[in-house]
Amino acid sequence: MANVHPIRPVPQDEPLELHARAMDNLRFIRETMERAGSFTAVSGWGLVVIGALAMGAGWLASTTRSANGWLGVWMGAAVLAAALGVGSTVVKARGAHMPLLSGPGRKFVLALAPPLAAGAVLTGVLFQAGMTAALPGTWLLLFGVGIVTGGAFSTRVVPVMGLSFMLLGTAALFAPAGWGDAFMAAGFGGLHVVFGTLIARRHGG
Repeated sequence: MANVHPIRPVPQDEPLELHARAMDNLRFIRETMERAGSFTAVSGWGLVVIGALAMGAGWLASTTRSANGWLGVWMGAAVLAAALGVGSTVVKARGAHMPLLSGPGRKFVLALAPPLAAGAVLTGVLFQAGMTAALPGTWLLLFGVGIVTGGAFSTRVVPVMGLSFMLLGTAALFAPAGWGDAFMAAGFGGLHVVFGTLIARRHGG
């Protein structure tokens, strides 16, 4: 009886190749879904510029002699920083063809807004009560909360940045009153520069 041979011998390593190919496809699909579900338009270089602005504001605020002047410096810096943040994010989002007001971008904004709104309300309350010394810690803490919650829909480094702000804000609330501007410069200045550089290098601008 003649031996029957298959027309095409099946390579012994083909099951391993198929498995490796399937794992590569699954990895690609998972990474694609993660990118689609994350807001990656946060501009790292925009954060660096904001950090430099905050450092200058920290120095200027420390030279003011009145509470109104001090608050005016930081409020002015906050308005400029918001404009820079929004503008740089819009530029990066357009370059990446990423929508800002739908999907992850919308979730990012909705999660960030409530803590910032709470900070605005508390600013008025604490300032009217003469508790200006509590403002730096309150601002840093609530800004950190907003970045953590908004960062849940962004890249991993963003929530880490928010947590750093929260820790610094907590420390500021228990530190001597005269250290407020130093904490603000370290947080809104230093942390923005450090994490902005990380974001720019890892996530393109």
